[in-house]
Amino acid sequence: MNIAAIVSELKAERIRIDRAIASLEDLSPNGAPSGTQSRGGIRTRKRGHLSAAGRKRLSEMMKKRWAERRKKAAGKK
Repeated sequence: MNIAAIVSELKAERIRIDRAIASLEDLSPNGAPSGTQSRGGIRTRKRGHLSAAGRKRLSEMMKKRWAERRKKAAGKK
């Protein structure tokens, strides 16, 4: 059991918890972020947007994937 590694992991977890607490404290009572306080360096996640063609292609790929999984599962029974 490596005590130094455990201590290091606990310190990293403490930093993550402190950041989470700070971001929660920055929220106003109605849940919206307040403009007067800092966000504490926490980045927001940007989401990609799919075009209609991209959604269709993704849909077809997933249907094919699930069909293969169903076929494989039926073969095992």
